[in-house]
Order: sequence, then C-alpha cells, then structure tokens
Amino acid sequence: MGNSALQKTTKLARQLPACASAHNMRSSLHADGFGTTIMVHETQEWTMQKPFLSPLNDAVFKMLFGDSRDVEPLTNFLKSALSIPAEDYEEVTLADPHLAREGWDDKLGILDVKLKTRSGRVIDVEIQVSNQRDLRQRIIFYLAKMVTEQIGEGERYQTIQPAICILITDFTLIEENSSYHNRYRLHDAQSGSEFTDLLEIDTLELPKLPKDDGTTLWDWMGFLKAESKEELDMLSEKNPEVKKAVAKLMTLSEDERARMLAESRDKMRWDMDSREREAEERGLEKGLEKGLEKVARNALKRGDSIEDIAELTGLSIEKIQALTLH
Repeated sequence: MGNSALQKTTKLARQLPACASAHNMRSSLHADGFGTTIMVHETQEWTMQKPFLSPLNDAVFKMLFGDSRDVEPLTNFLKSALSIPAEDYEEVTLADPHLAREGWDDKLGILDVKLKTRSGRVIDVEIQVSNQRDLRQRIIFYLAKMVTEQIGEGERYQTIQPAICILITDFTLIEENSSYHNRYRLHDAQSGSEFTDLLEIDTLELPKLPKDDGTTLWDWMGFLKAESKEELDMLSEKNPEVKKAVAKLMTLSEDERARMLAESRDKMRWDMDSREREAEERGLEKGLEKGLEKVARNALKRGDSIEDIAELTGLSIEKIQALTLH
C-alpha cells in the first residue's frame, strides 16, 4: 500500500472513538469504504496497542487545559503561543465558557477554554477539527462578546482589556502562507500601523507543522498532533512541561467516564459532518437544517446536554428544547 493511503488510514484510526478495538477498526474501515485486507493488516498493530484519547477531541481538550484544579498545562501552552509577560500568568482564573446573552433570543456562544490573566486579559482557546463555513464569523462573534461583556452600563471604556482568541485547527485555514502560527491584530492596510492591541486572533494550523523548529510551541503542537505513544514519549523526553501533559492525558485515557465523553463528542461530530456533506451535495439549505435537527435528536437520545448540542450544531437552545417535545 502507498504511503498516502497508509497516512489516511492512520488519521482515520486516530479519529475513531478512543475505545475502538482492532475488531472495531476493521468494521469501521470497511463500513466507511476505506478498508481493504491490506489496510487492515497494516493498521492492526496500532489498534492493538493500548489506545489513548486524542487531545484534538474537544471534550478531552477541555479536560486537559480547562481544569481549574490544574492550570499548569494551560499556562505553559499559552506562554509558548502568546507574547504576554510571564508574570501575567501568575494569577490565572478559568472563566465561565458561556458568553453573556443580553436577551433570551441572543445567540448562544460557548467557548472551549476561557480564562482571565492577572492584568485582566481575556483569552479564549478553541480547537477545531473540521472546517465549518462560518468559522471566521464565529470567531469574530466570540471576540466581540469577550469585549462587550467586560463592561456594564455606566462603566468606563478604559476598563476594557485585550481579548485574545487562539484557534487551533486540524486543517489548513490560512491558504496565503505556509506559517503554522499567524497572529492577527487591527492594522492599517497600507502603513501597517497598529490601531489597537485589544483584539487579537492567533491561528495554529497542525497540517502546516514543519520538522522540529526548536520552539516550545512546536512541542505543544506535536503533543496535540501525536498519533502514537512513541511520539508522546519523544516529546516527554524533550520537554518536561509537555511530559506532565502527557501523563495527564494517559490518566484521562484510563478513566471510563472521560472515554465515554470523548466518544460521545466524536459521534456527534461525525454525525453532524455527515449531514452537512449530504446537504451540501444536494445544494439544499433546508436539508442542512433538517440534518442538524436529526443530529440533535440523536445526541439528545445519548444524553448529551442541550448546551453542548447547541455549540456543535449551531441550533438555538429554544430549537433543541422544542425537539424534546416531539
């Protein structure tokens, strides 16, 4: 089998539910139309090993980096990605990931990991494995909310602190260059002069990750992208901070509840991606909406929370609540 086919199969194996066995791998590959006898043989050794949860699963990502009892992995990752004084991380407070809604009909926003630093900076870290059509608009919406929720009626605008969004993608988002880390702020298009640093978007694209560039950010990206225990072991030997994150990931991978949460999120995401592709192929916006409603119904049957379903599907809380009545 060619290298490209093997890489495709390995990536599929990484995206399968964390508790998939070698038998489940064979069934999934054949059912999805990717599998052949040769492909199953070459991936069987990988699947027979003790599997570990993928940090790219948003539920796992939140358990790794959104744990208020252990903010060290989060702060060490942020130090590698952002140009912020180290002392600003001495006081880090994980904030409610739900963005404030001014009215009952306002759109719900749920961030993956949200925190405030010592100086008051508000930082959102998002993990995205599929390229959704409205992704850029959604990130701008998040940033705008992170600014407006800082002040109330009668408060001074001078109290507004920088709002930063870190967007980690498992696909190529920025086609214009080959850099895996891009930083966007408000600049003049001609002179390049900065208008303000109050808004910042940092994109981290895993497919663009080069060979080791010697930075700690590369180590963290390698951790998120790792597809084998050997890769995690090499990163652990190289970077003691990543080693702690690897240990935490292995502990989570042994936890039955964590594995169930991860699998539930994967199933919901695959179901939603499938419905979106089907609707796009038919060219029917109405079909897309109906497909998302079916995803929501399936997720409700599995016991997923209404807010999690709203976050992944884009359907309103009220719409999902209405589905429970039918």
